[in-house]
Amino acid sequence: MNHPAELAAIELSPEALAERQREVVQALMAVLPAHCLLYREEDTTPYECDGLAAYRRLPLAVTLPETEAQVQRIVQICRRLGVPIVPRGAGTGLSGGAMPIKNGIVLSLARFKKIVEVDSYARTAIVQPGVRNLAISEAAAPYGLYYAPDPSSQIACTIGGNVAENSGGVHCLKYGLTVHNVLRVRAVTMEGDIVEFGSLAPDSPGLDLLAVMIGSEGMFAIVTEVTVKLIPKPQTAQVVMASFDDVVKGGDAVAGIIASGIIPAGLEMMDKPATRAVEEFVGAGYDLDAAAILLCESDGTPEEVAEEIVRMTAVLREHGATRIQISRSEAERLKFWSGRKNAFPAAGRISPDYYCMDGTVPRRSIGPLLARIEEMERKYRLRCMNVFHAGDGNMHPLILFNGNDLDEWHRAEAFGSDILETCVELGGTVTGEHGVGIEKINSMCVQFSPEERDAFFAVKHAFDPLGLLNPDKGIPTRSRCAEYGKMHVRGGLLPHAELPRF
Repeated sequence: MNHPAELAAIELSPEALAERQREVVQALMAVLPAHCLLYREEDTTPYECDGLAAYRRLPLAVTLPETEAQVQRIVQICRRLGVPIVPRGAGTGLSGGAMPIKNGIVLSLARFKKIVEVDSYARTAIVQPGVRNLAISEAAAPYGLYYAPDPSSQIACTIGGNVAENSGGVHCLKYGLTVHNVLRVRAVTMEGDIVEFGSLAPDSPGLDLLAVMIGSEGMFAIVTEVTVKLIPKPQTAQVVMASFDDVVKGGDAVAGIIASGIIPAGLEMMDKPATRAVEEFVGAGYDLDAAAILLCESDGTPEEVAEEIVRMTAVLREHGATRIQISRSEAERLKFWSGRKNAFPAAGRISPDYYCMDGTVPRRSIGPLLARIEEMERKYRLRCMNVFHAGDGNMHPLILFNGNDLDEWHRAEAFGSDILETCVELGGTVTGEHGVGIEKINSMCVQFSPEERDAFFAVKHAFDPLGLLNPDKGIPTRSRCAEYGKMHVRGGLLPHAELPRF
């Protein structure tokens, strides 16, 4: 008898696929209200991709459960029928992690949007996975508290998606990623069991499976509730905006600030193409003559901030800053940050399409990587804007291209793979916070050995023995890596040739 995951991967004729869909939909109709199930093409098309819209597949159906019990029933049916499940949050992910599986369903947690409790004494919030990142801080604001991880998409992305990808944001250098700010996760396994990872206490007995769950990209269990840490809102905050006539000097300044013992609340960098695009979009007051600008934020008591601003300014000048501006009000501080937070939509104004990468390098390698990217622009004949979390070396190059030109899209993909593999070469990794998904699965072959990938699969098997939860994401098989070795993208061949595009 075939393994359920193997059955799901079998190529079906159109007639057999239609029959399979009828079987799955009929089974789901028996346990879900009509408004919690979508299966007509016009209804499922919005779920064919996430924020990486270049890769698309239609699911057999989309379920929108409203209770944990409904999630359990969906899982039990899919387990019995051997149907893969892709858990989905707001769909803002940028690595294809929520792209549907062939012959599978999408399980959307969009209706799990209740803030269960805000405990101002314990400084915690219990929320459902469909709650938006920013909504947590809005709910905690009356108590003088907030939730620290703040991805650029925080107005739309959900906490469940943040848990899946271990999201960060501009303030992750000082306050940590999602994994450092989540205390407990409640989830439904592929067996239909309800399990909890972590606890409300500072520590919990046994293996640290909470850290394994965070960043698992929906491959281990389906999150139904999350308990997050809240922290007091700082009394004050200021931003230093420094201009540099050379991106390498800016990268060296980042390393200099950390080496001096300062851990800024935020440490972000943008190159000239990025600042120009952003300035035209939001008018943040950026220096358009600078080759790069650095945003350095200090927060805390007024005395702490004043001292840290003086120290950071001295380091910036030592490393060749040509211009320094310090925010004079909260409105101006937010204005400085608005530019960085709107870098992605700003790219959308100047190019039909953009491809956002997500590699990480040691801070000392920021300058060398930017120099290599400049060479790649000439090689692939495409423009690139660079914005990044400079403090932890998390780079977000935005490759600009026209998706209606297939040759440009091929070159953009090759450009992106080249960047990721250069990150590995420089001592970094292929992802910092966007996840692997389908986008970077080939690059995992470059970073990790067969033995390491086998260890990853062993963990996956422990959580999901049948391989039905997001099975084609995150971890490449040995056969995929062997094939990638033969068809290396830098040779000009298209990765993921089996996937429909645009």
